[in-house]
Amino acid sequence: MKKSVYAAAAMLGAFALAMTGCAGGATPAAGGGGGDDVITIGFAQTGSESGWRAANTESMKSAFSAENGFELIFNAADNKQEAQISAVRNFINQGVDAIVIAPITVDGWDDVLTEAKDAGIPVVLEDRTVSASEDLYASWVGLDFEQEGRTAGEWVKENFDGKGANLVVLEGTTGSSAALDRATGFDEAIAGTDVNVLDSQTGDFTRDGGKKVMEGYLQKYGKDINVLFAHNDDMGLGALDAIKAAGLTPGKDIQIVTIDAVKDGMTALANGEFNFIVECNPLLGDKAAELVKAVVAGDEVEKRTIVEDQSFTPEQAAEVLDSRPY
Repeated sequence: MKKSVYAAAAMLGAFALAMTGCAGGATPAAGGGGGDDVITIGFAQTGSESGWRAANTESMKSAFSAENGFELIFNAADNKQEAQISAVRNFINQGVDAIVIAPITVDGWDDVLTEAKDAGIPVVLEDRTVSASEDLYASWVGLDFEQEGRTAGEWVKENFDGKGANLVVLEGTTGSSAALDRATGFDEAIAGTDVNVLDSQTGDFTRDGGKKVMEGYLQKYGKDINVLFAHNDDMGLGALDAIKAAGLTPGKDIQIVTIDAVKDGMTALANGEFNFIVECNPLLGDKAAELVKAVVAGDEVEKRTIVEDQSFTPEQAAEVLDSRPY
């Protein structure tokens, strides 16, 4: 009787040991990344302030899907820097394999990026950049914002230099790399011209913000305004409403150059209400996911990856409008 009990116990022990070994083999390694393991990603998005941002979010969610080997933890910070930093700290506490950030502003990231580095969690930046030391993040993928501003400024120079035109500017979120760099590029391009910048204020990259600031410009400067430069399409679209409400014709009485080339902006351009758009491609998800996989695997990656942009006239917008994915 005792022999049969001992034999049964031995068999149970062996079975338990075998099951433990199987479970151990299926558990993802600390820090993620290897083999067929699911990579857990924390993505800290700025918010949902514009059509561009919506397209960018959709691109990221599609790229960091379960089908592609990821588990995505998504947070949109409603353009509040403190909320975004808090989300990144939560990702660190959850022990994710990697963190992707679209930083709202350039400054204020040193501490939390150091915390991620100390925890052994790599960070990839997408879209916008930070002023923190480059050794605190693995890589960045995005657009050349300064060149976007320069291209917009070159169009203004070509069309308005020598005419004594008066220009107003709708800036993006204060302190963001997109707003800072676009302003730098634009100012470089119009330097030495007789284009007179009447005013420049932030519309925070939102349609409502663009409308409110443009209403103020029209009350202050009225028909003296000849051209508007908006740091993104949504602010330009908000300005359209203000211009029409003032009894003026957008695209004629006030010519408009914007940056983004999302569907609504391109529609306004094709209809002649905008005059020129510089593209800012929001479809960064696939490249970001490629970088994350490489970084988690321990591979060397480029520190900066720039996605090329285009620019469009009304005629060009009409030709491509129906075929564009965003």
